[in-house]
Parts: sequence; C-alpha cells; structure tokens
Amino acid sequence: MVDPPPLPRSTTDVTLVTAIGTLVWVLGAVGLFVAHLVAGRPLDIWFTTCVTGAVLGALGFGIFRWQRAAARRGSRLAQRGLDD
Repeated sequence: MVDPPPLPRSTTDVTLVTAIGTLVWVLGAVGLFVAHLVAGRPLDIWFTTCVTGAVLGALGFGIFRWQRAAARRGSRLAQRGLDD
C-alpha cells in the first residue's frame, strides 16, 4: 500500500488561523469596551464572550508553541509531524 502524499503546509499550519481568530476576539472586546466607555453600553454577555474567545485563543496558541518545542527537542510524548 502506498502512503498518500503529505498535505501542503498551508492546510496544516494552524498558527496563522489561531492568531487571526484571537485577534478578531480581541478587537471585538476592545470595540465593546470602547462602546461601554463612550455610550454607556453595559458590559454584557457579548463582552464576556469576546474576552473568553481571546483567552482561549491565546491558550491554544501557547499549547501549539509548547507542542512544537517538545517535538523539536525530541520528546517522546510530543505530537509527531509538527514542522517548524
């Protein structure tokens, strides 16, 4: 049986997608906070959702970096196939 060819890097690299997604959540939180300061809009579930999305995105980005560092140093428990 022949192995399929490897996927292109653009479809396997999640760093850019994670960074853009986190940035969108941060911009949403900043926009809602500015609306709170300027127009007195309450900080409701929308603001909390944006902050939570930004925190989870940053956490995910940190986990990706941690896994790549473990793969680079040759840890047995690291994920396989992570390219630099």
